[in-house]
Amino acid sequence: MTTYVELANSSFLDYASWRTNADAPSGGTPLSTFSINVALVLDRANDPTDLLASNWATRQAALADQATTWSTYGADPVAYDNVVNHLATLGIPTFYTPGAPADGQYVSSPESRTIWITLDEHNFTTLFGPGATLMTVDVPAPSPGTGTVTVRYWNGNLSLPSELADNGVTGLWFDSGDFGQYPDYDPPPTTGVTLPQGWQSPGNSAGSASVDANPQSIAQDYYNFPLTGSLWDPTSPDAVMTGTIGLVEPGVGTALPGDPTGSGFQAAIDAYRTSIGISTSANVISVAGGGQEYPTPSSPIAFNPAGERSLDVGVVTAINPQSTLVVYAGSGTANGAHGNGFTAYQSAFWDTINNPAVITSSFNYASLSAPGSPFLIASNGLYVDAALRNISVFNDAGDGGSGETFGNGLPNASSTHNSPYAVIVGGTSISTGSAAQGDSTLSDLVADANAGDLPTLWQLIAGGLAQMPAAGDANRLVETVWNRYYVDGTAIANPRGTGYIHNNTGASGVDTSQPAPAYQVDYGLAPITSDPTHQPGRGIPDVSANAGGNMLYVVPNAEMTANQNDDGTSAATPLWATLASQINAIFTDQGLPNLGYMNDLLYTAGVIAPASFSDISIGNSTSSFLYGGSYTSDGVDITPTGYGYSAGMGYDLVTGLGTPNGVLLARALTGIAHSQVYFGGLPDLIDSNGAGGWTSGTAQTLLLQTSATASATVAVHTGSDTTDASSTAHGPYAWTSQLAQQSLQSDFDGDLLALFDGQGQGNLAQAIVANGDTVSVTFNGGGTVAAQATLSSSSGFADFFSDAGNSVRLAQAVAVAETANGADDVNVVVRMRQVAGADLSLMLYKVDDYNGTIGGLAPGQAGYAAAAAGRAYAVLGGGTTIAGPGDGNAGQAQITGVDAGDLIAMQLTNVTSGDTFWAFSQANEMVGGEHVAHLWNYGANTWGWEDLAGGGDRDFNDLVVQLDFTSTAGHGWLV
Repeated sequence: MTTYVELANSSFLDYASWRTNADAPSGGTPLSTFSINVALVLDRANDPTDLLASNWATRQAALADQATTWSTYGADPVAYDNVVNHLATLGIPTFYTPGAPADGQYVSSPESRTIWITLDEHNFTTLFGPGATLMTVDVPAPSPGTGTVTVRYWNGNLSLPSELADNGVTGLWFDSGDFGQYPDYDPPPTTGVTLPQGWQSPGNSAGSASVDANPQSIAQDYYNFPLTGSLWDPTSPDAVMTGTIGLVEPGVGTALPGDPTGSGFQAAIDAYRTSIGISTSANVISVAGGGQEYPTPSSPIAFNPAGERSLDVGVVTAINPQSTLVVYAGSGTANGAHGNGFTAYQSAFWDTINNPAVITSSFNYASLSAPGSPFLIASNGLYVDAALRNISVFNDAGDGGSGETFGNGLPNASSTHNSPYAVIVGGTSISTGSAAQGDSTLSDLVADANAGDLPTLWQLIAGGLAQMPAAGDANRLVETVWNRYYVDGTAIANPRGTGYIHNNTGASGVDTSQPAPAYQVDYGLAPITSDPTHQPGRGIPDVSANAGGNMLYVVPNAEMTANQNDDGTSAATPLWATLASQINAIFTDQGLPNLGYMNDLLYTAGVIAPASFSDISIGNSTSSFLYGGSYTSDGVDITPTGYGYSAGMGYDLVTGLGTPNGVLLARALTGIAHSQVYFGGLPDLIDSNGAGGWTSGTAQTLLLQTSATASATVAVHTGSDTTDASSTAHGPYAWTSQLAQQSLQSDFDGDLLALFDGQGQGNLAQAIVANGDTVSVTFNGGGTVAAQATLSSSSGFADFFSDAGNSVRLAQAVAVAETANGADDVNVVVRMRQVAGADLSLMLYKVDDYNGTIGGLAPGQAGYAAAAAGRAYAVLGGGTTIAGPGDGNAGQAQITGVDAGDLIAMQLTNVTSGDTFWAFSQANEMVGGEHVAHLWNYGANTWGWEDLAGGGDRDFNDLVVQLDFTSTAGHGWLV
């Protein structure tokens, strides 16, 4: 007699309707005949959590040996065989064939830990226990008087034979469209909230003034992607071969109307490429082991993915015309399959033939599976497989706003789609000057920007503005949250007629099914939901990009017969995937492995190189609701409950870290990668003491930079010493690390920067610290938190935060030459931006330690200047000094002969006044008995100089300098 083990959290509601207010369905009749394919997922032989929690370089080293990876982290082969054999004794057919190719209908293998089986009315109960019965029942439709909806469900929890449970079967998945979401269609009365009339979020209502752009234009012109011009053009001998990109397109694959095999797809996508200026053919591979089909009303594919497919392939092939596209249809319809999204993800992740390094998907599956359920166990494990396969996965956040189109009254986030091992992409709306002028919701902002209003321009610069606004121009003016909701009376809709129950704004918020991942905690985040319960969890999205609104993507239509304008986070996601593929090509060119799972690198870049992202701070994603009530949406009565999220400065739960500046992000990621691979043994600025405190990582001289919104008493404690870092308030537009790094772009408007000249920073002091000294900071007598220090310390700085706007940055006064591949005798790029009228000159020289000594001479001692000149690096083109580029201008030079690990210091000369300034204050002039500091740290290898004796206006932007140790590697595409 078979003994059964009940699976916790395996009810019908646990599959796709976690967080519902509804009671489980009941009554109805048993299904008399059916066939359904089910995945049984085993536990791993070993837990990879520690490996995946290690830094990127450690992961890459381990994952390079894929054979060992899967013998270690696949299923125990003995347990796997035991399960297969016991299924045979139960008479349950499997899809498992040892050694079957990866392009089969289903992925069943010990490495994937999955065994796909077929169940019907005879053996469903054999597998899931005597009480397991599939039922069908009709329930009332969402709106009163509109009929009924047929629901298929099972009663209670499922069970498994002990022989399966004892061998580690803990995950389940159904390849079926039958078990959809089950919200509460008859909730208790609630007053809800009153919505404002009109557009619910600014920046999406330009209408005929909106821009219809080819995807490559959006990538290159608005997001500064690194491969442009001849590097992008597939007809050029310089064109860069970007890697294979996988596209998850469940059910439809490459099928066209009347053409299920997709034989006409090649001609269709080539016609699209021709229409947008690409004369070469695409390389497209279809993986559809179970077949594919273009959806029809009678299709077993329970959704219409064709338009989504066309959007995905259009964006990818336009931005990366050299990339091979592998389109995954999943299980298709053969042998009772239903093309469930889970199967397409699995076939993509386990494609060992085409091996895509980057995979993009805009499809969800059973989005609200319960924590601890066998369904979420199966889904979570799938993304761990992708991370172990060293694949970069990009998932769209979804387009259902804060409510995720699920009428439980709460803010929701998909539990199956938001894996910490996938990059989750939200949506924004780019408005050019002309589009913004045609958008009534932006009229005040346009007027203020054109009038030179400083607060408005400051916000716009943080959001990516790089040129002085001009009325009606074609340049980027503002980027806001993508949100197309519109309220007219009590109707919630948009120009397409749909509202909260359809896709109109990027999903956002907190996935409460899992904790915040380590990279968000290290970033200083503690995401909580916006409803009164304030539940913690994983914040989404991670990043964002244009999703429509005032700028639409020109892509093929669903039939691939003509072009159309389309939108959604489903466009933003493949855009991010193409950027990752371009960065992979740069990594390969520089001798690095592919990015793979790299979410932590993105968050690190957000800290040390914040100009890698444009900070989107305008708009919201609110769309939570209950069924029933006085508003109507999508033809259904609802009650808005008002729980949602708004964009703001810094990371937020609508746009994440922000939208990409592709070149700056590529430079940051290559720098981080080389640093981790080749320089992990170098000392960090500070180290955790394991008890919440910090110690100095080496003997060093530290810049102590206080930023304060009002006068503050600040003390920096290092060992037994205390340094007074008290500060007056910094200027309202004192330069940030983001602005300083943005200013180094050659096309950034110098006139725009001039508006924010003369904004004084807070206090700048200096401390000399011994190796191992304790380090702490008090602000107005209170403690501080070095919330992001684990991400920035290896880049030479750490911020101690008191509260919003108040912090002290500890930074090294020298740069460490973390060269590409740890190479010696390399050229290093020196980027500069001058915002000062004097003639300036910069010398870079090699020092012996982090205190700047040279042959035993400390800065300020007699003979130091001559020693520094003797250690000066040669400048490419001649000499040992670099002339400043002139007031308002950007410039670039290279120094030569830099060896791996060199410690590099700087000296600034104001040629006009004849004054010379050093990075170490003890070598500078004295005022009031104190040496004057002239150098301010602005993030990784980026500093700003004050060029006047006595401290000048203390804005530290007279000459902004950045050292780039990796971009000259390979072909130098990032120089």
